[in-house]
Amino acid sequence: MTRVALTLGPLFFHWPAEKLRNFYFRIADEAPVDRVHVGEVVCGKRMPFSDPVWPEIIERLERGGKQVVLSTLAAPATVRERKAIAELCADERLVEINDITALPARSGKPFVTGPFLNVYNETTARFLARHGAASICPPVELSLETVGTIASACLEIEFELFAFGRLPLALSGRCYHARLHGLHKDSCQFTCEQDPDGLAVDTLDDQSFLAINGVQTLSAEVHAALFEPATLIRHGIRRLRLSPHDCDMVEVARTYRSVLDETQDPQSARFVLSCLELPGRLVDGYARGEAGSRPAVTA
Repeated sequence: MTRVALTLGPLFFHWPAEKLRNFYFRIADEAPVDRVHVGEVVCGKRMPFSDPVWPEIIERLERGGKQVVLSTLAAPATVRERKAIAELCADERLVEINDITALPARSGKPFVTGPFLNVYNETTARFLARHGAASICPPVELSLETVGTIASACLEIEFELFAFGRLPLALSGRCYHARLHGLHKDSCQFTCEQDPDGLAVDTLDDQSFLAINGVQTLSAEVHAALFEPATLIRHGIRRLRLSPHDCDMVEVARTYRSVLDETQDPQSARFVLSCLELPGRLVDGYARGEAGSRPAVTA
């Protein structure tokens, strides 16, 4: 049976440079992932803090046998940000495109797409394939069944399922963290750094609702799609994407790898994940074609 690979997606949150370095060095040395995304996706204002450490991180990851993917901004808003995307797209490494305006800059060279691109049908997937898409991570609200339908019509593309983490739901021109602290977006003082997994937002009835991360809205819960490898293969899934959080991501990767290697069943793996210091309860409704906030169950 075809082996399902593991990907560590791009970090959505604003972490200090030293924390970034330590996190990715450990991933390089210990995590059973095949591919690692690096780069800022959410807010271009954070790039001056992380850009200086990425070369060292990339070198360590590649020395550890990981394939590195350069992730690009999902909502570029300035000339500087668009220029940064064009420079990344010129790199010989694989690049993740999260905004369709980056497509011309890649000039037909292979790329992967992140869940921010609206790939909801076979026609869009084929369009991206013609322009060089080698791997597609569809939007997070699509069910395994729906992704399988798209994948069955695009056999030349490798499909990747968003399998772990707070779900990236939306991006805004407004910075929620800045507003929360009574600041303007242009003088945000990078208050999002105070919340390494984002900040949970409850309703007026004190019910868990969403999470904010600067200009980004995420789910409050932690999505954990755990399926037997045969089920994934049957639906055309060749990769699972794990989204970095401020927990033991090496253990998360090991847990998913054990399910994919059939040395642990999904129910046991879910229990292992539930014992970690996660920012929310485990859910998997979207993957099963239900409400995204439905509690995770055995697949």
